[in-house]
Amino acid sequence: MAVSKTKRNIVLGILFFLPVAFLLMLYPAKHNYIPLDIVHKNVSELNDFQFEEETIQLKDHITVLGFLGKQPLENAIGASNLKELVYDKFKGFKKFQVVIVVPEGTSEAISELKKEINTYEDLRFWHYAYGSEVAIKKLYNSLKSSEALDENLSTQNVFIIDKDLNQRGRLDARDDKEKEANKPKSSLFDYDCIDVGTIKNKMSDDMRILFTEYRQKRKGNFDSTSRRADDIKIDDE
Repeated sequence: MAVSKTKRNIVLGILFFLPVAFLLMLYPAKHNYIPLDIVHKNVSELNDFQFEEETIQLKDHITVLGFLGKQPLENAIGASNLKELVYDKFKGFKKFQVVIVVPEGTSEAISELKKEINTYEDLRFWHYAYGSEVAIKKLYNSLKSSEALDENLSTQNVFIIDKDLNQRGRLDARDDKEKEANKPKSSLFDYDCIDVGTIKNKMSDDMRILFTEYRQKRKGNFDSTSRRADDIKIDDE
């Protein structure tokens, strides 16, 4: 009986301490956090733009930056995807904003666009920035992009800008299966708003990672160095 009771106590002890030991093994992993890559630095501020209400700036904000061009309504699908899959998900996070850049003289088209994408949700953190062609091209040229602006000064791609005017993305955009298969490395500088999979999965994940980074910094738990484009020698030409 004594032997049986001892065995039972040992089994119960193992069952109790095994989950605790597992959690203790996982705990240090929080300090090995890998932040979202810095793919480009020194994004231009919005100094040469006009706004519908108060002045908007990129500095000290986590910004999703888009360019809808001279015909904003032609990009309504991308704007709607961005609103539903990114803005609605992250609008409650501190210092988050969406800034949509459009040329001067497009205010009427923007009013129509608002009717298409606006719902009863809070859009206080969704802004429009109006600028000249020169100002728009200057801002766009300060970004690392996968393609040039079209003749209407628009692109269906959007960018993630951090609080220090760094552009964030992925220096190696391969998933685990692609890495195992030794597929060629590809980078992700911007996110295609027409591609729901890219916005819903890759961009949402990257935004979550960036917010986690800043949350850890506030708590003093952030102990990792961001990979940067110049660390891996990505050509900026």
